[in-house]
Amino acid sequence: MDRFDHYLLEHAKPAWAGAAKTHYNCQKCQDTGWITSFQDGYEVMSRCSCYAVGRAKELMEKSGLSMEFLKKSFDNFGTREEPVLANAKSKAVNYVKNFKETRHCRHNSIMFCGQPGSGKTHLGTAICGSLMAMCIPVIYMPYRNAMTKLKQNITDETAYIKALGVYMNAPVLYIDDLLKGKLTETDMNVMYELINYRYMNNLPLIISTEKDLEGLLVFDEATGSRIIEMCGTNIACIKGKEFNYRMSW
Repeated sequence: MDRFDHYLLEHAKPAWAGAAKTHYNCQKCQDTGWITSFQDGYEVMSRCSCYAVGRAKELMEKSGLSMEFLKKSFDNFGTREEPVLANAKSKAVNYVKNFKETRHCRHNSIMFCGQPGSGKTHLGTAICGSLMAMCIPVIYMPYRNAMTKLKQNITDETAYIKALGVYMNAPVLYIDDLLKGKLTETDMNVMYELINYRYMNNLPLIISTEKDLEGLLVFDEATGSRIIEMCGTNIACIKGKEFNYRMSW
């Protein structure tokens, strides 16, 4: 039994243990994390979709995104009356709106690339929050920190496979600041392994990166071209220092 199971047991006590709870975060399972059904006359217990969302939230909190996750939304993303930023926001909103229909299609991903400080992470995080509100789990991968940990485990095959597997098999993966910092051949090999797996299995990506499309292809054409194909028209490129809100003081 993991830490999340302990949480469920602690917060989902039976009615006889105290006053009956009238409000639940999840009406389907009444916050127990389990759904009861009957198959061939037998009672069957299965995980509720909210359990996966709860686990995803735990991972996001451990990643350091928790405060951003709580604060960043489409409502508080300022376009500053700039058509480029308005276009990026529109792509993000429409991506969420159409996600359930496009989730298993080839062009099921989205990328924000270009200028630092233009709100790429804000929009990516807003998408995460919106998807998780729809009970769709998202795992957050802060590129530099995650890559450092993966490379530290690369000589331990079991630990490496386990660590990379979290990102490979995530229902939706948000890679923040993709290819940030000094890049090595190991970065290229690890990212190809990760992106190719998700490409072959039609698993969606949300990406923010300072690289433009040419920069992705220069890093590694095989990896970059897969990302570009997965995103299709869901790519917002923001170029120009005037879009760096950190410099607008």
